[in-house]
Amino acid sequence: MSQLSVLASRGRRPALLTLLGLTALGLSACASKDRPRADLAASQVTTIGVNSYLWRASLDALSFMPLLQADSSGGVIITDWYANPGNPGERMKVTVSILDRDLRADALRVAASRQVAQGGAWVDAPVQAATVQKLEEIILTRARDLRRSAIEG
Repeated sequence: MSQLSVLASRGRRPALLTLLGLTALGLSACASKDRPRADLAASQVTTIGVNSYLWRASLDALSFMPLLQADSSGGVIITDWYANPGNPGERMKVTVSILDRDLRADALRVAASRQVAQGGAWVDAPVQAATVQKLEEIILTRARDLRRSAIEG
């Protein structure tokens, strides 16, 4: 899966709210001058119900798909069906669950559904395990990059 288009208009609001939350967190941390800067990038930084780095990374990774639901307090992102313009006879739907406030691999669960067009109807088809694993890797790598940027930046 690659990022193919701009964040769906329904996905902009959760992304903006997350960005505003992280900005507010950063500003509140500036109030205490004796707090080390690395605290801002701690693995449990969150102004939402789940790890904010995993949340932001998940929204980034799914930005090319239309969003049905994005619940930051519950840590669930559900996309609508997405058909790659290069392969319109197949579509996918993804659900990402963030299960913890820690930035850990086992705090992330990705599930995908796939359908193929057959005789004018959509029929369920298996999703390759590698597809889900690759999406998890993309999200985890992006989350680590976001945390690293917060530490350095």
